[in-house]
Amino acid sequence: MRLNQNTLLLGKKVVLVPYTPEHVPRYHEWMKSEELQRLTASEPLTLEQEYAMQQSWREDADKCTFIVLAAEKWQGQPGPSEESCMAGDVNLFLTDLGDPSLGEIEVMIAGVTKLGLTTFEAKIGQENEPSIRMFRRLHFEQVAVSSVFQEVTLRLTMSEPERQWLLEQTSHVQEKPYRDGSSEPH
Repeated sequence: MRLNQNTLLLGKKVVLVPYTPEHVPRYHEWMKSEELQRLTASEPLTLEQEYAMQQSWREDADKCTFIVLAAEKWQGQPGPSEESCMAGDVNLFLTDLGDPSLGEIEVMIAGVTKLGLTTFEAKIGQENEPSIRMFRRLHFEQVAVSSVFQEVTLRLTMSEPERQWLLEQTSHVQEKPYRDGSSEPH
């Protein structure tokens, strides 16, 4: 998360902020759900393990983790805690050293264009039909199936016209410093 540790992305409906210790208690509560564990192929963690995981992710240079905040709630109240505005998370893994234009994502976000990525891969549990359908609707195509990991790999390669379209569609998104006075809700 070193790449996005000081980045806030402000959109019309959501705000993306780096995953910090402040977010861990609510995230931990979400991850107690057996359904979420199954859909995300996650193991249950203790709260202490969740804090340790957040810290290790924060130190990683090969991933960006954002917490999704509901923009209306975050901006509409005087000083709401980010935890109370949390709506989800977004992960971007930069794991292919041979291809710096490839990033594995769990959710598509507008801010990835700044990183120069043109190809995105999503690895989804074979039984997670809602996620597979969502990514297919976003024009991801299945490129692999792993019976060992019980997952499918879907890929989207953006052409330059698609990249330009994405930039136009997300031109309202503002990148601001995180935890700077200018990024506080108003």
